[in-house]
Amino acid sequence: MLSTDLLAYYRQLSATPLTVVDVETTGCRPPTSRVIEVAVLQGSLAQGILHHQTHVLNPGVAVPATITRLTGITQAMVDAAPYSTEIWRNYLPLLNTGILTAHNLDFDYRFLQSEFNFVDVAFYRPEAERLCTVLLARLLLPDLPSRSLPNLVQHFGFNVGRSHRAAADTLACWLLAERLLTELCDRSDADLLALFQRQWISLRAAASLLNLSRQQAAKQLAAAGVNCRLGQRKRTALYERQGVEAVYWRNQQAEERGLS
Repeated sequence: MLSTDLLAYYRQLSATPLTVVDVETTGCRPPTSRVIEVAVLQGSLAQGILHHQTHVLNPGVAVPATITRLTGITQAMVDAAPYSTEIWRNYLPLLNTGILTAHNLDFDYRFLQSEFNFVDVAFYRPEAERLCTVLLARLLLPDLPSRSLPNLVQHFGFNVGRSHRAAADTLACWLLAERLLTELCDRSDADLLALFQRQWISLRAAASLLNLSRQQAAKQLAAAGVNCRLGQRKRTALYERQGVEAVYWRNQQAEERGLS
């Protein structure tokens, strides 16, 4: 989306109730990896936190020692918990309400879909009803070296308890969303659009915006001299949004001239 579209989208979300979710899991890839803890927090900017609940789940699989070290969730805790098949249907009404929100939502959303598949329930939320606070933080906090949830908790001084537990992480995600969406409401369009222009976006996102293949987009962005750097983790190319959008509008003008 263009910066103007993003601004309108997030401004609209700020008036909508949020359903924040976090899952702790046995690994990174469902369905081989399973959820062992889930929390849901519901709230709105107007009313604050309205509901918060969490459960440890027993999916009937072993908890790796690395996960116990990270989360503090032990095999004994999981073995003593209700089976996941007893829990997920009770969470469905909550998860189908409001804007589904998480930090790195793609991760949690894939696990939710996988877990509901185990109980023969199709779980789907349209993209317009999802909010990833990582993406929002990239727009509003372009100067931070890291936008991981623990680092953002430290940056803002949120008092939420231990990271990598579902209840603490949903609270942290809520406080982050509340802070960033409030900033969107309080600042002018001009200030926000100028801030958005400083975001670094992936080649994939740039190509989607330009409606080109990645190879075509990379050539156009290089020819236009758009600022480019390598991402810290995956060492993938990132492009400054300002330059990408300038290429977009240049292409639009060229297309209009060709049609006239």
